[in-house]
Amino acid sequence: MFRAFENLVDPFAASQMAPPHAGLWRYLMQQLVPYRKWLPLMLVTGVLTALMESGLIFYAGRLVDLMSASGAAAFWDDHGTEMILALVCVLLLRPTLVGLNHLLLEQTLSSNLQEQVRWQAHRHLLGQSVGFFQHDFAGRLSNRVMQMGPAVQDSVHMMFEAVLFAGTYMLGAVVVLSQIDWRLAVPLLIWVVIYAIYVRHVARSVAATAEKWSDARSGATGRIVDAYGNIETVKLFAQGGQELGYALSALRRLRTRYQRFMRMMTTLAFGSIAINGVLILIVVAPAIWLWTLGQVSVGEVAAVAALTIRLNGMSGWILWVTIRLFENMGVIREGLRSLATPHAITDAEDAAALHVSQAEIRVEGLHHSYGKASEDGSGGVAGLDLRIAAGQRIGITGPSGAGKSTLVSLLLRFDDPERGRILIDGQPITGVTQDSLRAQIGVVTQNTALVHRSVRANILYGNPGASEAEMVMAAKRARAHDFILGLRDQAGRTGYDAHVGERGVALSGGQRQRIAIARVVLKNAPILILDEATSALDSAVEAEIQDTLMDVMQGKTVIAIAHRLSTIAQMDRIVVMDHGRITEDGSHAALLALGGTYAMLWSRQAGRGDVSRDASDLDQGSNRPGALVAG
Repeated sequence: MFRAFENLVDPFAASQMAPPHAGLWRYLMQQLVPYRKWLPLMLVTGVLTALMESGLIFYAGRLVDLMSASGAAAFWDDHGTEMILALVCVLLLRPTLVGLNHLLLEQTLSSNLQEQVRWQAHRHLLGQSVGFFQHDFAGRLSNRVMQMGPAVQDSVHMMFEAVLFAGTYMLGAVVVLSQIDWRLAVPLLIWVVIYAIYVRHVARSVAATAEKWSDARSGATGRIVDAYGNIETVKLFAQGGQELGYALSALRRLRTRYQRFMRMMTTLAFGSIAINGVLILIVVAPAIWLWTLGQVSVGEVAAVAALTIRLNGMSGWILWVTIRLFENMGVIREGLRSLATPHAITDAEDAAALHVSQAEIRVEGLHHSYGKASEDGSGGVAGLDLRIAAGQRIGITGPSGAGKSTLVSLLLRFDDPERGRILIDGQPITGVTQDSLRAQIGVVTQNTALVHRSVRANILYGNPGASEAEMVMAAKRARAHDFILGLRDQAGRTGYDAHVGERGVALSGGQRQRIAIARVVLKNAPILILDEATSALDSAVEAEIQDTLMDVMQGKTVIAIAHRLSTIAQMDRIVVMDHGRITEDGSHAALLALGGTYAMLWSRQAGRGDVSRDASDLDQGSNRPGALVAG
């Protein structure tokens, strides 16, 4: 039975929903779309449950009057049938109604909504551009994803179970009292209005305070996770004390904001008790006075007292629920700052898959400056034109800020150009889907990051459908197979089953690089980008990998970025960039004969006796926002 109600909605089918709306209430309504068939039934069962609760108290008062009027001897003869019907309601109808309401709320709604929210939030964030993640803490983003699920689920559940129930119960209480004597219903109605105004005032303060508390919690999480994610740097520079201080300032802020929230809770508790006392005074006292006048019965006074006492306890519960509800609203608002941010890089509505037959690349009038008002174009490209013939291998070099990595970032659509376009086999890359574009490009970068899974999973990331034999062959071609067989992680897993640690920290830089190369070998994309692909390797291994890469390059269009000129000297063509423009273009021999920038840099490296060593006036690292994702 439980499973039947749990499976009425598939929370993960919500992946087809529209992007999260930035408005709080519209976002909540958006999350309820998959449950629209069942919401009316939840409403009806909730209302009937609340009315039945107030009706039971009213009937308890009637029962007292019936007993008083009939006496013990004649009671069953006079009211036996009515008592049997009342018993059926209590033992069958009420449990069925309440049970159905809980099955819908807890199994259909609550058990699915939390993970639906998290899934949609995670799915939306994964669609963000690389630049989006470079301007926020990964810990803060993940904290917002994980907090949003419980906040939305708890809010919606409380709206149905608490707010709807309480509102209906209060309305039922007003109706019951008006049936007894309208003079009892009036003070209750006045109290309900005053209480609603008080709760609304409280809720606004709670929402603002809770949003600041949630923001501080996300900020503290982000700082702590940042330290863990960069633990090697923390240890290398002996900056544990600085990291403690950095986290401590965030935790102090979190403590202050939480204390403000708790002060509000204590104040509200006193206010709630005072309001509840007023309720007893203005409803029960008039009922007793009317009884003394003979205008209401003892049973009716008992019903009034029971209703009032129930409302007295419920008012505190309603206040607590309201506080929780608006606390959650603060959490949701804080989360929507990230989770409802529109995607900066999107597929066109009519985007088709990229079809690569030749892998020719054309760059036409490309301008991109990352929003910098720079006259020299440093850190971007300015009016770049470039044609890379199908199957051609080109090397790109130049000083830091020349625009090399910007070109690669635009080719991968990690950014969109301000002007100009890039075409692959005549197809503008802005008109094809991002996934199909990147599926046709293999990338190996200088700073390789691996996912915290097995070696096998990391290599298969390049082609999940590949066989075991194909995966092993790719590792062998990358000169990685032998060291992989000797791996063993802390859990005792060995070889291809060994886990590599977060970002591959359990491996050396050279080992990570070779696994990344194996991943690209297995991907076998027609376009290959090498961004300092062998810079982390020692000379002997680099020579082996260079041979492997030359083999992998066969039949592919290749772009190799390097400041070790020996790694691109064998390319079909070499492009020198400076200030976002191409300053030299030709073969290695032609550029040496030209006697320009390339010849000067080659001469400097050769003069040091090792042209594979870094030149101080060449690019010492990528200037583009963020590292490319290998594979």
